[in-house]
Amino acid sequence: MRSEQLDDHFATAVRSLPHRTADPRVSDDLLVRYFDAQLQSRHLDYAARELQRRGGGFYTIASAGHESDAALGLLTRITDPALLHYRSGGFYAARASLAPGSTPIRDVLAGCAASTLDPISAGRHKVFGNARLSILPQTSTIASQLPRAVGLALALARMQKLGLECVWPFDAVVVCSFGDASANHSTAVGALNAAAYLAHRGIPLPLVFVCEDNDFGISVPSPAGWVERSLSSYPGIGYRAVDGADPVATLTTTSEVVDEVRTSRIPTILHLHTVRFLGHAGSDVESAYRTHDEITADYARDPLIGTATELVARGTFTADEVLDRYETVRAEVGAVVDDLRHPPRLRSAAEVMRPLHGRARHRVADDPHPQPAEPLTLAQAVNRALGHILEDLPHACVFGQDVALKGGVYGVTRGLQERFGRLRVFDTLLDEQTVLGTALGFAVAGMLPIPEIQYLAYLHNAEDQLRGEAASLKFFSDGNYRNPMVVRIAGLPYQRGFGGHFHNDNSVAVLRDIPGLLLAVPSNPASAGALLRTCVALAHTEGRVCVFLEPIALYHQRDLVDDGDGLWAQRPQTVALQPGSVATYGTGDDVLVVTFGNGVRMSLRAARRAASTATTVLDLQWLAPLPTIELVDTARRFPRVLVVDETRRGGGVSDAVVAALVDAGYPGRIHRLTARDSFVPLGPAAAHVLVSEEDIVDALLG
Repeated sequence: MRSEQLDDHFATAVRSLPHRTADPRVSDDLLVRYFDAQLQSRHLDYAARELQRRGGGFYTIASAGHESDAALGLLTRITDPALLHYRSGGFYAARASLAPGSTPIRDVLAGCAASTLDPISAGRHKVFGNARLSILPQTSTIASQLPRAVGLALALARMQKLGLECVWPFDAVVVCSFGDASANHSTAVGALNAAAYLAHRGIPLPLVFVCEDNDFGISVPSPAGWVERSLSSYPGIGYRAVDGADPVATLTTTSEVVDEVRTSRIPTILHLHTVRFLGHAGSDVESAYRTHDEITADYARDPLIGTATELVARGTFTADEVLDRYETVRAEVGAVVDDLRHPPRLRSAAEVMRPLHGRARHRVADDPHPQPAEPLTLAQAVNRALGHILEDLPHACVFGQDVALKGGVYGVTRGLQERFGRLRVFDTLLDEQTVLGTALGFAVAGMLPIPEIQYLAYLHNAEDQLRGEAASLKFFSDGNYRNPMVVRIAGLPYQRGFGGHFHNDNSVAVLRDIPGLLLAVPSNPASAGALLRTCVALAHTEGRVCVFLEPIALYHQRDLVDDGDGLWAQRPQTVALQPGSVATYGTGDDVLVVTFGNGVRMSLRAARRAASTATTVLDLQWLAPLPTIELVDTARRFPRVLVVDETRRGGGVSDAVVAALVDAGYPGRIHRLTARDSFVPLGPAAAHVLVSEEDIVDALLG
């Protein structure tokens, strides 16, 4: 369907509107404001295509046919946080109308033109978002905003109970819209299941899910009745359906749903039946999978015609006045299009990346807490640090699978719930998407979440919550929004007598290539707490997203060389570790061993056995970004560098280490030891694919 056909049909239909009885349940004023938002959204869709034809626009996924979602924009408050579907243009226009001085036409078109005039992404992407309007930017990842919406709604009541200041009012309602095809995505199903689980437990969750159902997922139709049957089946979640072509029913039902959720704090799904005009996107040839008759039959479901019909029926406007209003909005939008012929855009890589890679502006403070009387294991050091963080930061919280009463699989969080209560240390569903989504919601509400992913291999079920939501928020909001968090993950190999691949995963590539994400790996009890505090400080002061990857095999290790020597258990250091710092052990000048995690202990043991080679071991501590400056500066003092990398040879950490040295013109010899490109098998077979202490000894002596 071309824009011109839909445009012409509206004018023809209005001129021949049927006579019908008005429905008085909605005021004239509300209906007119609803219609104005719908008109603005429709003409913005036309204008986006015009910008593209002129070569000045880059985004044409239309909201045409979905303009009934303007009801949510009008009937929620400007302080109700919203996470929107990419067809929620009517919502954006309506919400903006509640804020005097807002410029929604320019906002949306600037986004289409990738201009720095866009108030949310500053030219990085076309998103519906605006901090002033409490609209968090969402991109095209399918349903990825739903877990965050659940976490945000959960945070509102929790922060009130804790007496914490929240970004939004405690009586706010979270609005989250998505498409009917998205309702089948595992992310959406997981979020809806989590909402139902919380409702079943009687936990307040003021959340309105809005399914904007246009019957299609790109070219694939939704089976008749499937979406309704699926969405209405979640226990504990309210369900209301309404035809978006009926303006009075849409406004009335929306008002009732929002009021009910605000009062009851029980989540509800609003199933909004819509229609999709102008295809899936500008490049979509709808006639390839739909007949002409099927496409034109949808004209009768145009929500703009439904609203115009009601306005004429009640005598608010004549048909000519409706068309005049339609053309007036077209002219307003067209004027902005003309102003954007040569819009300002991002001019350099530095401008593009500015929200991602800003250097730390705050120096991390030293640990003010008294030293423990006895040396600690790594697990004890992390537990101690978490306890102090919860003491010092009332808005910090720890959660995940089994972290509460059990204290985690390895006892790392043992005793924290007893000390800090169930509102700050709690168990979650056995679903990593929900764990990270809860963190994302808590973070944008103003808390500092420290979620735990039980094993590194389990992260891959939910990695998009880090990549597509957490790390990208500052980028796509130009720093207007941030989600400070520290994700603790137990992982890496070398567990004995347990695990196999899913408990000995040695792949960190999926974390290292996420722009803006910080990845730290502790190796010993002395520095583990300081490293964790640095991550928390960066999250707290700068809104950074950090991952703290804890080597399971070292959790309870006390010995370095001989059984019972107690040399690996240590008292935590009090001096802060600044971002990007490295640690060195030894004074040898023959070989520099560059490593991290389990590799530090193995390399120190190997260096003792290969005493004829004078060795220094460098612990990287930070794997993303790599501490390149300190690495290169240290390596220049040695004729040889040996990289000991417990991750895989292809796509592992050693690739980046060697590249950094080569790029810097390091003149010496470089050799690397890595794990094989294999999954980690169960039992003794793991030794065949992992780096061993013997391998390191041979390399040092070679």
